[in-house]
Amino acid sequence: MDKPLNNRAWWLVAPVFLIVAFSAIVPIMTVVNYSVQDTFGNNQFFWNGLGWFQELLDPSTELGGRFFDALWRNLMFSAIILAIEVPLGILVALSMPREGWKVAATLVVMALPLLIPWNVVGTIWQVFARADIGLAGWGLNALGIPYNFTGDPLAAWITIVVMDVWHWTSLVALLCYAGLKSIPDAYYQAARIDGASRWAIFTTIQLPKMNRVLLIAVLLRFMDSFMIYTEPFVLTGGGPGNATTFLSIDLVKLALGQFDLGKAAAMSLVYNLIVLAVCWVFYTVMTHAGSERPQREIAG
Repeated sequence: MDKPLNNRAWWLVAPVFLIVAFSAIVPIMTVVNYSVQDTFGNNQFFWNGLGWFQELLDPSTELGGRFFDALWRNLMFSAIILAIEVPLGILVALSMPREGWKVAATLVVMALPLLIPWNVVGTIWQVFARADIGLAGWGLNALGIPYNFTGDPLAAWITIVVMDVWHWTSLVALLCYAGLKSIPDAYYQAARIDGASRWAIFTTIQLPKMNRVLLIAVLLRFMDSFMIYTEPFVLTGGGPGNATTFLSIDLVKLALGQFDLGKAAAMSLVYNLIVLAVCWVFYTVMTHAGSERPQREIAG
């Protein structure tokens, strides 16, 4: 006999849901209102329709040019971050101890970078990379390697990438470690009986079992790297020139620096739609992978 459906939990969740929805809808509607208007100051607004969106999505315009330039910088940065942090996180997770007191010590050390606030991370690396007093900057110049992240775009990019890898690789490693810990010992025992190599164990047991946590790690790291703001802003301020001006930094400059609220609102909405689209793609991939795995296990 089927149990009666109890909807009491929805009444408990409803107040929180309404508060969160209200706090999200009101700012979004304000941004939508700004995106279809123009202002010349004195709190006077004029209807502009879809003009800002048309200008934003046209690469030949000044607004569209800076938007697409910042977008490609964001995409390139996220691709570099994923290409480094995901394999490195898997390697670190495979190297972490599985039992004993070393497990707790390793987990604490791995979690330390994640506890540091973003603005503090930018400040730490700003001092660390300075050529006059910073250990990294002074050391590289002492070795004869010209390094100046405030004047060389390549050095600025390398510094931001290394900073992000130092800050967030631990997250990928901890997620992968959790996936490895969930693998039953029976899988490893069967592999040892079959005489499987270390690489075969990784490709046939560990990597497939980490599939879901890897998708979560990729989703979290892509979204965070795509929306990065505080660390590069504190470290380079978007420079030298516009070399490290990502979409978030350009959006703040447009809204607060130039006070172009209509353009900034249109850019933020398009930016938000890109983020939502990527979230939807990753969610679809994750749910598709999750629905296929039980079917393969049943078939096997």
